[in-house]
Amino acid sequence: IREKMWGILRQRGIDGGGLSLRRTRSALVSARSYAAGSKEMTVRDALNSAIDEEMSADPKVFVMGEEVGQYQGAYKITKGLLEKYGPERVYDTPITEAGFTGIGVGAAYAGLKPVVEFMTFNFSMQAIDHIINSAAKSNYMSAGQINVPIVFRGPNGAAAGVGAQHSQCYAAWYASVPGLKVLAPYSAEDARGLLKAAIRDPDPVVFLENELLYGESFPISEEALDSSFCLPIGKAKIEREGKDVTIVTFSKMVGFALKAAEKLAEEGISAEVINLRSIRPLDRETINASVRKTSRLVTVEEGFPQHGVCAEICASVVEESFSYLDAPVERIAGADVPMPYAANLERLALPQVEDIVRAAKRACYRSK
Repeated sequence: IREKMWGILRQRGIDGGGLSLRRTRSALVSARSYAAGSKEMTVRDALNSAIDEEMSADPKVFVMGEEVGQYQGAYKITKGLLEKYGPERVYDTPITEAGFTGIGVGAAYAGLKPVVEFMTFNFSMQAIDHIINSAAKSNYMSAGQINVPIVFRGPNGAAAGVGAQHSQCYAAWYASVPGLKVLAPYSAEDARGLLKAAIRDPDPVVFLENELLYGESFPISEEALDSSFCLPIGKAKIEREGKDVTIVTFSKMVGFALKAAEKLAEEGISAEVINLRSIRPLDRETINASVRKTSRLVTVEEGFPQHGVCAEICASVVEESFSYLDAPVERIAGADVPMPYAANLERLALPQVEDIVRAAKRACYRSK
C-alpha cells in the first residue's frame, strides 16, 4: 500500500507550484524589540526549521499542499524544502483541498507522515470530512489498530482586510472533535517545539498558526534551537506570573494579553498571563491552579463567543475552582458576526488590548 501511495505522489500531472492561486495575502506584521544580544527567530523560520529537521530525521515525513514546492510556500514556510528533498517529498497539489487531504490521510494510513498545508484554515472546510470522519475517528473505530500520523497546518483566524470567508478562527470547531489534537503556537519557540511534537505524534494534529505572527521575531533559547527540541502537547505556559488576576488566551492574543498586563502593572494590578499552546488537550490543571492563586479570571480569544474555547475554560473553572473566585469570570471574544471587510469595523470585531485591560479591572473591582 505504501508503494502505491508513493506512486500517487509521483504522478505530478498538475503542478500547483507555478499556479497563481490568488489566495496569498500580504501579512501586516510588526517586529518586536527585545534586549540586545538575545538570539531571535521569526515564527516563519521556526516553522520552516521544524519541518526541515523532521524531514531530515524521518524519511516518512513529506509535505503537500498548494504552492508548497516551486513557489516556496504561499507564506514561505516551506522555503528551500523542494530543492533539498525533491518533488517526491514536497508535493505541489492542484487547488483541491478535498483531493489532496484525502490523499494525505490515505498516506498516513499506509504509515507515512504527511504534513498537509492549507493556504488558510478557512479552506479546510472543503476537506473537513477527511479530517474528522477519516483521520480523527479511525484509531477508535479500529480498536487502536490504525494510527493516522498526519499534521494539518496553516494560518487560522483573522489576518487584515480579507473579509469573512478568510478570517474565521477554527480552534473551537476542531477542538470539539475527539481523536484530534489541536495546537496554536504564539512565539517562535512555540512554533518550533509544537510543530516538531505534532509531526512525531502518532495521531492527527490540527496546527493553527497566525498569519500576522509569521514575520514577528521572538527571543529563542539554545535549547529550543537543538534538533531534539520538542514541547509537550497538552501543556500550557505561564508567560507572565501575577497574583491579582489570571488572563488565559492563545495564539496572537497572547501578545495582546502581555501588553495589557504591562498597562495593568502601571495601575498596581499584577496579571498572570497563560499561553494555552494546546487547545485539545486543554491544560485545565495549570488554568485552575492559577485561578486558585489569583481568584479572578479573564479569557481572551478571536473566535466567536458562543461555544468558544473560552466558554470551555470558564466552564472548567466553575466546575473545579468556583469557591476560589472573588469575582465573576470575564470572557472576551470576537464579535458574534461574520468578519467585516472595512478596517474600522474589523478592529471593532476583534479583541483589543484595551478590552483586556477593562475586563481585568472589572474583575479586580477597579472600574464599573
